[in-house]
Amino acid sequence: MQKKHLGFTLIEVLLVVALIAILAGIVIVAINPGKQISDTNNTQRSADVATILNGVYQYAIDNKGSLPSSISATETEICRSGGACTGLIDLGVLVVNETYLVEIPIDPLCDTTAGANCSVDDGAGYTIVKTSNNRVKISAPDAENGITISVTR
Repeated sequence: MQKKHLGFTLIEVLLVVALIAILAGIVIVAINPGKQISDTNNTQRSADVATILNGVYQYAIDNKGSLPSSISATETEICRSGGACTGLIDLGVLVVNETYLVEIPIDPLCDTTAGANCSVDDGAGYTIVKTSNNRVKISAPDAENGITISVTR
């Protein structure tokens, strides 16, 4: 009579674990989480610049076509809500009583409390400029993966 062995040998278990590790590695490389995060941040930036631009133009509609006076012909970073706006474009008129915006959107890589990853303290990470023909251009200069994100209207 032969005795039946139940279970797996050590070599069989090691082969299965190695195969699972190889497949997991292939899946992680295929998914590329770094690129996914960058793409998500860029999508947020695109939405943010559109939101700011819509707020500026809603303000202009309510004020007989006049843009907020702080917008200049020099491309400058926008100040975050409640920040000390020295040297930045203050769009605080858009957030008064939450009329046009609840708050100024902040770049996803900027620290929400201190502006730590923004180019300037209290900056939102987005720039604004009034062109020579009174158009407004809002850009996200910190866009990732070599993408340029800007909206002009």
